[in-house]
Amino acid sequence: MVETDKQELKREIISWTKTVVLAVVFALCITQFVIVNAKVPTGSMMDNIQPNDRIVAFRLSYLNSDPKRFDIVVFHNPDNRSQLYVKRIIGLPEETVTIRDGKVYINNEPVPLDDSFVREPPYKEDFGPYTVPMEHYFMMGDNRNTSLDARYWDNKYVPKNDILGKVLFRYYPGIKSLLDI
Repeated sequence: MVETDKQELKREIISWTKTVVLAVVFALCITQFVIVNAKVPTGSMMDNIQPNDRIVAFRLSYLNSDPKRFDIVVFHNPDNRSQLYVKRIIGLPEETVTIRDGKVYINNEPVPLDDSFVREPPYKEDFGPYTVPMEHYFMMGDNRNTSLDARYWDNKYVPKNDILGKVLFRYYPGIKSLLDI
């Protein structure tokens, strides 16, 4: 009877160990291949994403499609690949981005981009023109007056391969979808 109890306890421990190991392997696979879990340290994306918000981005978003203008994405900082940034796509491959009087123009169109998501009126600064190379993107923060974005980077453009995923939602401090912003 005592031997049976020991064997049963051993089987139970092995069962729990398998479950825990499987859960850890599953979680690692999800975070390495399906989602990006990141903390946003600055206010460059305010009011949509606040400092210290935790966000989830979907790594497979661009597996069969290209990023689109206004997508909010997580990517490697082009000047320091060890840092992850969260910004909005403004310029697409082979477009020319010009900023005049704080307004963004694409390919010298007479009407600026509708960037009603921008937190406050940008300073009346001029930047560019920037011609985005093929397979690259031009990124800017929503809080244009405090965002250290492509306007200030040494390497102005983010290669498509450095985009880790499209931001789906913020889960801390509260759940909020970021897909329609």
